[in-house]
Amino acid sequence: MARGGARSIRQAFVALLVIGLLAGVAFGVWSLRPTPSYSSEDLTTGSAFDVVFRVENKNPWFALSNLKISCVVAHVRASGMEPTMIGATNVRFPAGASGLEPGESAAFTCPFRTLIGHPINDDPSVAQRAEIYFRAEYDVPLSGSFRITDNSAHFSLNTHLLPPRWTSKPPR
Repeated sequence: MARGGARSIRQAFVALLVIGLLAGVAFGVWSLRPTPSYSSEDLTTGSAFDVVFRVENKNPWFALSNLKISCVVAHVRASGMEPTMIGATNVRFPAGASGLEPGESAAFTCPFRTLIGHPINDDPSVAQRAEIYFRAEYDVPLSGSFRITDNSAHFSLNTHLLPPRWTSKPPR
């Protein structure tokens, strides 16, 4: 009876070891996936909502294939505005591609004026009270049949920098 019990304990230990190993490999593969990185260009003239943004693939191994970027106004403080998403416009990928290879970047604009309305020019503080983020959809590396959706960190207009620009907010 003792041998049977020892065999059962050994089989349970091996099963736990295999499950742990598979979970570790899955976590490692998921950690290697490419995620886009965003930044804004300097705001020199016009509305803060007319800024050109950049997306970059900082992953050294995998491409962001069939990349689709959406812009989201998370909220505008003291406005009661619900989160609203709109597709990015004027997306300029390198060499006419539909995604980003490792180390490449692209430029795009967000048509926030259509979401918030044209009185933006009358009230420049709207941009200072807004939080935005970006949603990217792209194919899973090495498999064209699955898509990943990735939400960026929230961005707010940083007027302490000269010239002002949208910068990511620290996590809450």
